[in-house]
Amino acid sequence: MGRLRRSRTHHAQRDVHRAARTRARTRDLDQIQLIDLDPKNRAALEAQPLDYERPGLGQHYCVECAKYYETDTALKSHWRSKVHKRRLKELREPAYTIEEAEKAAGLGKEGKRPSTASTDAIKAVPISAGGLGDVDM
Repeated sequence: MGRLRRSRTHHAQRDVHRAARTRARTRDLDQIQLIDLDPKNRAALEAQPLDYERPGLGQHYCVECAKYYETDTALKSHWRSKVHKRRLKELREPAYTIEEAEKAAGLGKEGKRPSTASTDAIKAVPISAGGLGDVDM
């Protein structure tokens, strides 16, 4: 019989990962498309005042990715990266509208509504025609 080893593998990793996921959340694509990419807002985001709590004092900001960088060289290398190019490709697609979201959830209005004649025909069918007329309960 071997020596029993104390389990030291978990270390509450689940909670640490959950906290990191919610803390590192960036702006959604529709927020960037509708708000940040507007020329007035974009100019204001690119020329921000000094902010001592942001990386690089808030001077190196990528509007498309909604991220701050420490230096200008880090920002320029980010512009050449795959992550930034993928984000640009995602931003080229038009944002979903509220109507499209409701249709996807099944809440939108259908193109065709059943007419009253077809619903009356469904109600007029006798139960025995469907094979359920002689069911004993």
